[in-house]
Amino acid sequence: MKAKESFGRKCGTFLIFAGPAVISFVLVVIIPMIYGVYLTFTGWDGFTNAKPFVGLTNYIAVFRDGAFWNSLWLTVKYVALSVVFINALAFALAYLLTSGIKGQNFLRAGFFTPNLIGGIVLGYIWQFIFSRVMVDLGNVVSLPIFAKSWLSSPGGAFAALVIVTTWQYSGYMLLIYISGFVSVPTDLLEAARIDGANASQLTRYIRMPMMVPAFVTCLFLSITRCFKVYDLNLSLTAGGPYDSTKLAAMHIYTQAFENHQYGLGQAEALVLFLVMGIIAFIQISMGKSKEVEA
Repeated sequence: MKAKESFGRKCGTFLIFAGPAVISFVLVVIIPMIYGVYLTFTGWDGFTNAKPFVGLTNYIAVFRDGAFWNSLWLTVKYVALSVVFINALAFALAYLLTSGIKGQNFLRAGFFTPNLIGGIVLGYIWQFIFSRVMVDLGNVVSLPIFAKSWLSSPGGAFAALVIVTTWQYSGYMLLIYISGFVSVPTDLLEAARIDGANASQLTRYIRMPMMVPAFVTCLFLSITRCFKVYDLNLSLTAGGPYDSTKLAAMHIYTQAFENHQYGLGQAEALVLFLVMGIIAFIQISMGKSKEVEA
């Protein structure tokens, strides 16, 4: 009887504290995901009530859609470059801002600020910078690299996407790396200094191994965020010039809402989700295997 009362009390406590979050997660994430998978087997156009069952037709169309695979490959390259630059810059800034320099708290807030700006607004701001400010600067100082807008060429537009993404997300990852630096036990650092370790050796052999959880978290967040980017892609380059910067999320949106092939777009979204999930899972597994305890 006591066991039943104890179990009932635990269930009641769980429902009180975790129940609303679980219900919200099921309603907002699980059910829409299941419904989305169902739509991949239909020929729904996104507007009418008719949802004719088409079986695996959409998945066959995905593998025949060369534009989708081109956009997915472009997305993989964009993610690879962005993740490297985001984390390298964030780690370097975190190292600098935990070294005791003056105004480091103000600088932390300043570097985090771009993450608070929406992708649409951010894209239009940088579109003005690349198309007007840099071109005018190039005319004044006669720099060939700024002679024309970077957004007018495929390579320049792709580089602009990577630069703006790095600028936007590095401040967020910066805070996680700072928490990693702060969490390194000071007694280990002091012991290493007594043994004659210099600053670079402290970072390489003590700080970085102890900060593996921070690396795992930052890599996971940057990978998933970059794979899903749409708003910045829309406002900065709109996929141009000539679809040369049209990432996977924008291609999926075009299929679903502009070409009125919602089932096909949903199938491509599922493929993108699986690719992102596999890469993130491999990254987390490799990172967790390298974690060390203090």
